[in-house]
Amino acid sequence: MMRAARLSERLIFLLLAAYAVWVIYPMLWVAYSSLKSDAAIYREAFALPPYNALQTENYISAWREAQFGDYLVNSLVVTVVSVVGIVFLGAMAAYALTRFYHPLGRVAFWLFLAGLMIPAQLAVVPLFFELRALGLLNSRVGLIAVYIANGLPFAIFILAGFFRSLPRTLYEAAVIDGCGELAAFWRVLLPLARPGLVTVAVFQFIGIWKEYFFAFMLTSGDVTGGARTLPLGLANLSITAQYRGTSGSLFAGIVLVTLPILLIYLLLQKQIVKGVVAGAVKG
Repeated sequence: MMRAARLSERLIFLLLAAYAVWVIYPMLWVAYSSLKSDAAIYREAFALPPYNALQTENYISAWREAQFGDYLVNSLVVTVVSVVGIVFLGAMAAYALTRFYHPLGRVAFWLFLAGLMIPAQLAVVPLFFELRALGLLNSRVGLIAVYIANGLPFAIFILAGFFRSLPRTLYEAAVIDGCGELAAFWRVLLPLARPGLVTVAVFQFIGIWKEYFFAFMLTSGDVTGGARTLPLGLANLSITAQYRGTSGSLFAGIVLVTLPILLIYLLLQKQIVKGVVAGAVKG
């Protein structure tokens, strides 16, 4: 039995190690290929770049050709404001739906969950005309509104489990101490849901930062670039690389777009694990 258990552990370890290599190596290959010349990428695709001949110009070229400076500002504004709006509104909605009884409360909760089951792409045509009628097409405000509406179902689904699991005695103690409804929410219950808030914020940040479909459909008429985000700049860079053969600049652009996601995950990975585990146990 001991030998069979050890063999099983080794087999699982080998499978996980192979999966890790399969996932991580393409990321590393893109990263070091971004420091190679285009000729070296095609001639020796898997070789490491020479240390004394690193092509840092690829990053400068990607930054200029794809207008990454302007698009980076747009992505930061759209992503940060959208994530704050999703967490703020999602926390209040989840708290209200789990703490207060109303005959239509359950219906409202399931309507929010329906947003997770119905692909948002099905609503892009009426959404396009609605934003145009409101004058929000090709604008950061319109894009933020769409992202907040699209992210609320996930936020409410995750945070409802946290608020539902909190003992009601905490709320009652806060009321006895003189807290009103709003004060009890902000000072007592909301801080206890911090793992869920961080989990929602990180997942929404990653999803919005790399989102392409809505950004393309709702800002395609923006000729000034005032609302276009990084994924659109990366798509333009990909088209340019296809015809000019500038793969090094394309890989550099991929690294620039991916780096913030990796940094956010590395900085908050403990909080993400706590949130996922707590949600699994409490849900």
